[in-house]
Amino acid sequence: MALSEKQEKLCEQTRWDFSDLKALFLNCTLKRSPELSHTGGLIDISRSILEKNGVSVEVLRPVDHEIAYGVWPDMTEHGWERDDWPQILARVMAADILVLGSAIWLGEKTSVCTKVIERLYAASSQLNDAGQYAYYGRVGGALITGNEDGAKHCAMNILYSLQHLGYVIPPQADAAWLGEAGPGPSYLDDGSGGPENDFTNRNTTFMTWNLMHTARMLKDAGGFPAHGNQRAEWDAGCRFDFPNPDYR
Repeated sequence: MALSEKQEKLCEQTRWDFSDLKALFLNCTLKRSPELSHTGGLIDISRSILEKNGVSVEVLRPVDHEIAYGVWPDMTEHGWERDDWPQILARVMAADILVLGSAIWLGEKTSVCTKVIERLYAASSQLNDAGQYAYYGRVGGALITGNEDGAKHCAMNILYSLQHLGYVIPPQADAAWLGEAGPGPSYLDDGSGGPENDFTNRNTTFMTWNLMHTARMLKDAGGFPAHGNQRAEWDAGCRFDFPNPDYR
């Protein structure tokens, strides 16, 4: 059903300015560029909404880079000859919004996505200027595609991991498309119905706006409130109302 003229105007009206926000999509596909990525197709929907609202967007495929295994920020300091992760981490730290995209294999996120989360975790002990963990003040989301079960499981794992690192997870922070169980068309294949799926398009749109709204609130507030969560203060003896047996 077509929208009325009044409804169209309401949909176009916005009082928010997102032009100072930056978003990074890490498409954890197993396919190197320029091979077609179905997860990339779903990312494109979210990306277009962000860009329409002035957000600076970058999409990166980790599989295109030489990322070492390990749990240190720079694995060349631990025996690896090459590690591109420090350059990717710099882009992560520059982004207000981080979205991890993944396909589903055997009901799980891709091995590339697992590696990315492990490497994100490697920097989780770093602190920001307020003494909080370094990822505080940023917003996270997840996009999943596949033709087998597991979308909610993958999103649950990704979003848990991001919040554990310090990311704020908005309401409805994930979206997915699933085809019929078993061999069949993937998201961008002819006849899949993926790009036209109203449920997926609605959830992707809601996720994208919720990411922008939450990032806007955090940016305007100067980040996540820095009290009761400062590692530097805890280590110095401040216990934020938790009993401190060493204090007299």
